[in-house]
Amino acid sequence: MRFKWLGLIVLIGFISLVSSQGILAKEKEQDKNSTIPNHVLNISKDNTYPNSTDDQEILEAEKLTDELMEESDVRITNPQLIEMLNETTLKPSPFALGYRAEIFLGRWPLTYKSTESNINWEYQQINVNELDNHGGTQPAKMSYEQKEEKHVKGGLTSKISHSDQIMKLILLEAQKNSKLPLSFHTVIGAGTKQKNTYSVPVNKTGVLQAYAPAINEKGEVTFGDVYIKLKGSKKTLEIKNVTRQGIGAWIPIQDHVSFSFELK
Repeated sequence: MRFKWLGLIVLIGFISLVSSQGILAKEKEQDKNSTIPNHVLNISKDNTYPNSTDDQEILEAEKLTDELMEESDVRITNPQLIEMLNETTLKPSPFALGYRAEIFLGRWPLTYKSTESNINWEYQQINVNELDNHGGTQPAKMSYEQKEEKHVKGGLTSKISHSDQIMKLILLEAQKNSKLPLSFHTVIGAGTKQKNTYSVPVNKTGVLQAYAPAINEKGEVTFGDVYIKLKGSKKTLEIKNVTRQGIGAWIPIQDHVSFSFELK
């Protein structure tokens, strides 16, 4: 008996260790996607174009919607579907014995699960500044100045139905897993400057390139046919024909610029 208890304790300890390692790995992945390198600067205060924040509204499920989703075997996070369920009024009579009905709400993307997230700090080049110090008598200083307004757009990496809803699902998940400001469309205004200076020696040309960074999301979308079933006074949510599809997306990091300086 003592050996049986000892084995049980060892098993519980092993499960706890595996669980802890999984949590630490996830936290490490999140930290990796939130750590900003030294060559990447926040220009939110200097950007001449005022980007609006793209924080997604977290829609609260009504009591009935919450009850329906809790009983479902498939997880639902699509805010548009939750909003529809919130607006659905179902009040079957408690005396409706033998009453049955099935209401088809359509085929929906239900949830998005992220499997991989990486940052490309040089997602799109947005500007190049040059300073030619050939013939100069002493080192010259140069700094970043945005020459023209640049629109940086992200999007899904492949065609898929309900793309607008899926982009919202991916953005919600990416914002939850990263501390960085994310948006599928961000703008760097003309004339945006930074005080950081770069030294250009005599008889050299300094080239300062600026890039907009972006997160590359990869994961899986779950689709399903959504039904509300009524049986007497009982209401249930049923998901049929569940399928899963891999999808990826690029999401620019708002108001951040990555710099690369070289001498020629």
